[in-house]
Amino acid sequence: MFSKSKINEPGATTTEGATASSAPAPKTDSKPAAPAPSPAKPKPAPSTLSSDLHVTGNMKTTGDIQVEGTVEGDIRAHLLTIGESATIKGEVVADDVIVNGRIVGRVRGLKVRLTSTARVEGDIIHKTIAIESGAHFEGSVQRADDPLSTASSASKKATDK
Repeated sequence: MFSKSKINEPGATTTEGATASSAPAPKTDSKPAAPAPSPAKPKPAPSTLSSDLHVTGNMKTTGDIQVEGTVEGDIRAHLLTIGESATIKGEVVADDVIVNGRIVGRVRGLKVRLTSTARVEGDIIHKTIAIESGAHFEGSVQRADDPLSTASSASKKATDK
């Protein structure tokens, strides 16, 4: 690309300097283009409900929730983690559900995991499920390809009967 004679010429050095200074400018211009996709919402931190919190009402988010307290109402989230000290009384709907605590109500999720400390009293509708030894479960288990949408139609059929 460069020859020894061009480097030693005073006029070429100025041109190269201008070329070198103009070359980084497109890189600088490309850097603002990179943050433009990043405002496509970087993944936020999960919302945490502490163990001393008692919530009455429904919660809905496209993000992640970690519950350590008590919730009386339905919860809809992307990833829902139920802590060991948590109690949920209502329907739980999430892509991923990890249960370490207690749920009284229906659980619907693509991936449902009941750990050894889990206590679930209600039906589970899932695509994949894992139940660890020691988990307490009372209810029925139903596999569905799309439990997030088909379960609502299944509940409508049950109420129509």
